[in-house]
Amino acid sequence: MALKIRMRMHGRNNRPFFRLVVSDVRSPRDGKYVEALGWYNPFETELDKALFIDSARVAHWLGQGAEISDCAKNMLAKVAPEVVKAHTQKIVAHRAKVSAKRKAARRKAAA
Repeated sequence: MALKIRMRMHGRNNRPFFRLVVSDVRSPRDGKYVEALGWYNPFETELDKALFIDSARVAHWLGQGAEISDCAKNMLAKVAPEVVKAHTQKIVAHRAKVSAKRKAARRKAAA
């Protein structure tokens, strides 16, 4: 089951309220989810009341292989930039490892 961390919309007309959730990629935007990780209220003036994210749980799900949407990543960067930075470094390290492996295979094939 592929998981994604994304925003789920609640609220009424012209007053949206969002929850940060972990859900299956096949489920609809407002469908069922595995776990709620936080919330975001765009109409609140203070950042403390407008945004809450449990960064420890987000780090846990990212460690389990869940992907994160761009909007959720931007929200997380406001609250816990260290989690986003660690996740980005992990992705860059993986890409470098794959690239090095490809280069070694090309050298071996050419020799």
